[in-house]
Amino acid sequence: MINTKKSRIAKAILGITMSLSVAVTGNMLAAPQSAQAATVSKASVADKIIATGKRYLGVPYKFGAPAGRTNVFDCSSFTQYVFKKNGINLPRSSRQQATVGTKVAKSQLKPGDLVFSDTNRDGKINHVSIYIGNGKLLHTYRVGVGVTISNFKGSAWDKTFVTARRVIR
Repeated sequence: MINTKKSRIAKAILGITMSLSVAVTGNMLAAPQSAQAATVSKASVADKIIATGKRYLGVPYKFGAPAGRTNVFDCSSFTQYVFKKNGINLPRSSRQQATVGTKVAKSQLKPGDLVFSDTNRDGKINHVSIYIGNGKLLHTYRVGVGVTISNFKGSAWDKTFVTARRVIR
């Protein structure tokens, strides 16, 4: 009876030791993955926003397009939709969008920044686009063009640039 009791105790101790060993080893393996998941970089959010926007290349432009629709966009319904799909809520109009986030100098643009222009040259913001890097904008601005990628430097949007905003945190 004493040997049976000692055997049960030994097995219990062995079981506990093995369980602790597996738990510690498992935590050591899992820690780097959870640390990576916890530190979502601004670059990855910007990449996701840009990838989302590119899925709509060619979708027709319609001034005043309703929010949330994906068969037509105007410039601000496009940015609002793309950012919302990635967890960032923006107001509906380009003028309203130009008031959120942090102001960014044109020379400091990063992918995912919103670029605002006064293409009517009337002193009011009337266009928003997404800076995607390498001097390019992702936006929609005219019937017949729809969602497209354009060069920024030297363009009408560059010449009528008003401000840029960073809304990715």
